[in-house]
Amino acid sequence: MNLDGFSMHPLTKELSDLLTGGRIDKITQQNKVNFTLAIRQPGKTHLLRISIAPQNPSMHVIKKAGENLPEPSTFCMVLRKNLDNGRIAEIRQHKSDRIIFIDVDTIGAGGKIQTVTLVAELIGKYSNIILISDGVIVDALKKIGTNSSRVRTVLPNQNYQMPPEQNKPDIFSAPVEEIISRIKSEPDLRIDKAVMNSCCGFGPQTVKETIFSAGLPNDIKISELDDADFKSLENSLREIRAAAENPSPCLVNESGKVSAISAIKLNYIQSGEKKFFETISEMLEVADELTGNYTPPDKEKFLKLVRNELKRATNKISVLEKELAQAEDADTQRILADNLSTCRYQFKDHADDEIEVPNIYSETGEKILIPLDKKLTIAANVQSLYKKYDKLKRAAGFIAEQIQKCRDEIIYLETVEHSLTASTTAAEIDEIRAELIAGNYLKEGRKKTAGSKKPEPFKFFSPDGTEILIGKNNSQNDRLTFKIAEPNDVWLHTKDITGSHVIIRCGKVAPGEETLLFAAELAVKFSKAAGSSKVPVDYTLCKFVKKPSGAKPGFVIFTNQKTIYVTDGELKNE
Repeated sequence: MNLDGFSMHPLTKELSDLLTGGRIDKITQQNKVNFTLAIRQPGKTHLLRISIAPQNPSMHVIKKAGENLPEPSTFCMVLRKNLDNGRIAEIRQHKSDRIIFIDVDTIGAGGKIQTVTLVAELIGKYSNIILISDGVIVDALKKIGTNSSRVRTVLPNQNYQMPPEQNKPDIFSAPVEEIISRIKSEPDLRIDKAVMNSCCGFGPQTVKETIFSAGLPNDIKISELDDADFKSLENSLREIRAAAENPSPCLVNESGKVSAISAIKLNYIQSGEKKFFETISEMLEVADELTGNYTPPDKEKFLKLVRNELKRATNKISVLEKELAQAEDADTQRILADNLSTCRYQFKDHADDEIEVPNIYSETGEKILIPLDKKLTIAANVQSLYKKYDKLKRAAGFIAEQIQKCRDEIIYLETVEHSLTASTTAAEIDEIRAELIAGNYLKEGRKKTAGSKKPEPFKFFSPDGTEILIGKNNSQNDRLTFKIAEPNDVWLHTKDITGSHVIIRCGKVAPGEETLLFAAELAVKFSKAAGSSKVPVDYTLCKFVKKPSGAKPGFVIFTNQKTIYVTDGELKNE
């Protein structure tokens, strides 16, 4: 849900009041579309996030920047070169459009102060971040050439051009009477379309709130309005403009999804949960969390790879099971061969396609039908049946072994899929990348990471303060169980269900029932059984958990375990 230009008006003022005069201390990049500027003010450093994610482009102050890319882009390096230690002179909005300028004073050649401008064009899928100096583009995050746009190019060393003007009155500067006049000039339009066409910066939420405040329906045509209706609409426009000067940031949450965000209270929305915030930045930060608009690099690619491998292994099992059913018919071929060998002198060579003889293994004298190849002698048919028996007998063992390998591979791939689904950082994805490469599922070199520090496992504390650690992927599960945990710590895992290794850091002191239940609930939460009831969880001491030689990452065997069932906060032992 995008913030419209109307709501960006008070946002710009909010950012200007907070950040003007501050010095840019550091510039980092979290992913392809998110940048963070650390801006130092007396006594505090603020983090300004600029995001051009198409589903929610925005600029706002955040509390925590998150993980940075291992290798910042060229554009990030350009920003650092031109903006580091610069002082923010002004933050301004272009009319009521979704374009915000940040003017930064820096020290140029010869010690002279020069001003460069960072432009955030927050216009949906066409969003961009552009650095300009003296009206000339220094660089842009998205470079747009003539092949991409006939209207406007964005390339280094070109003069910066604004996006095409909307030619609408600015709600904050134009007389309300002018806006009403434009609305009246389109009598055939519905009122919502007419208001949208008549105000620069008005998005769907602001339009609907304006019409609701005027007491009018959204679908009424302009030609159907009378003088009293236009007067109500005029008053509503004045009230909306005044509301933006004293914002009440509003986010509407419906079933965990953001359905609307605005700088003003949205009275027209009757459903969902409305949340109000002190600042627009706080609202936008919560909106980012709810929309979950950050996906670590390569996560979707690896998920697709793993799911394709799962599908392949499942299909292979189906084929192998059919072959096994045929192979298990080996004894039938031996019985046919034994019967034919016993009575072969009773029949002539090349005479019959099949013969019927008493079954020597039947106690009741039942007959058995033996198919023959007329091209072969009776003796050769006997040998052919015995060879078929030997081949099928050998194949049965081999196919059964292949089926078990496929089943083990499916179990392993499900653990990788679970880890990928739960991964939220580039470092976690990089660990899974290395695992896929080691398993020959991925044919590429391992990408560089920022330093050698590996991602930490999840850490929780039980009600009595006992530390509980949870692995995020197979590699981390192995590291947690065999390198971090002590022999007498308690190890937990959902029974026969894909999930994470859970460690209770209790040492030689056995954990209490409350701690054990808490850890078992976490084991369920971080497994494919999350949300289920009566889930079995195995637990034992870490010293009883072993890794077989040559086993895949995350695979272990264990002994001396007990099983508990997690159900509605109750603990049942077996």
